[in-house]
Amino acid sequence: MYGLIGAMRAVSGHREELIEALTAGSEGLPGNVLYAIAADAQDPDVVWVVEHWRSREDHQASLALPQVQEAIARGRPHIAGFESRVETEPR
Repeated sequence: MYGLIGAMRAVSGHREELIEALTAGSEGLPGNVLYAIAADAQDPDVVWVVEHWRSREDHQASLALPQVQEAIARGRPHIAGFESRVETEPR
């Protein structure tokens, strides 16, 4: 298993648009076990993303899928920066 946990900072006031974009391309991805988006309870501009994949290769392959590329393009204008990113080994 391969996992990622990361926090993104949305452009101020654009968190919901970022969440919508991230969610748009996330259904039915081969090798994906969990893809969860959460709004930070303390910071109105931060979004947390938790991903569990069967393998690192499945995650890498997903980045080339058309629906993921579209979601990335749709979300990019709403991203102010990246707060943190951690690779994990889900059990």
